[in-house]
Amino acid sequence: MSGLFDLTGKRALVTGANTGLGQGIAVGLARAGADIVAVGRSAPDETRGLVEQAGRRFTAISADFSTTEPIGRVVEEAGAIDILVNNAGIIRRADSLDFTEDDWDAVMDTNLKVVFFLSQAVAKRWMAEGRGGKIINIVSMLSFQGGLRVPSYTASKSGLAGITRTLCNEWAAKGINVNGIAPGYFATNNTAALQSDETRNRQILERIPAARWGRPEDLAGAAVFLASAASDYMHGAIVPVDGGWLAR
Repeated sequence: MSGLFDLTGKRALVTGANTGLGQGIAVGLARAGADIVAVGRSAPDETRGLVEQAGRRFTAISADFSTTEPIGRVVEEAGAIDILVNNAGIIRRADSLDFTEDDWDAVMDTNLKVVFFLSQAVAKRWMAEGRGGKIINIVSMLSFQGGLRVPSYTASKSGLAGITRTLCNEWAAKGINVNGIAPGYFATNNTAALQSDETRNRQILERIPAARWGRPEDLAGAAVFLASAASDYMHGAIVPVDGGWLAR
């Protein structure tokens, strides 16, 4: 049974792996046996150390995914990969009455447009090579709910859940699994404003049955599962890792 979750010999490209959720996922995949290609704007030195400590190879590629421009170069530099984790994302907070077009476009481009075209580029390579692979999209609780003061983030993550399903419909028969993980409220840079807001922090914790914020390493198990042979017949699924938030 343990062999179902063994990623030995696999290579995973993880976007936004320098910190937070991406780091937790990359390290979890490495500990299951995968070599890691980390893509992001800043140097992933800490992630490198943790991956190499797990005995796996680590490659860093510098890229700014605010546009689709680096996608071709990233896919070329990454070389042969078996797993793609679309984790990189941004958030902008403002009342909907005050939300700007620039903030709307920035979030939609990074969280949705780049994810689609990076997935497309990787899938084209897999199909040209006559093989399949695993794509894991990091969606959100706001793929299911509206949220507050984050209209573009909610739109992008709702759209990403839809893209996960439509790509599954087109690519499942090609041996490509496209699934998603929906993290709940995790203690990362993206949620720093919520954690520091005493009222919102209390309201959030009161609703989470697990009674705590998630930690990046809490995503490792779901990521390993969706990257491994254990999930070979899973297509288009969104797996919540939320401390029970959606059950409340």
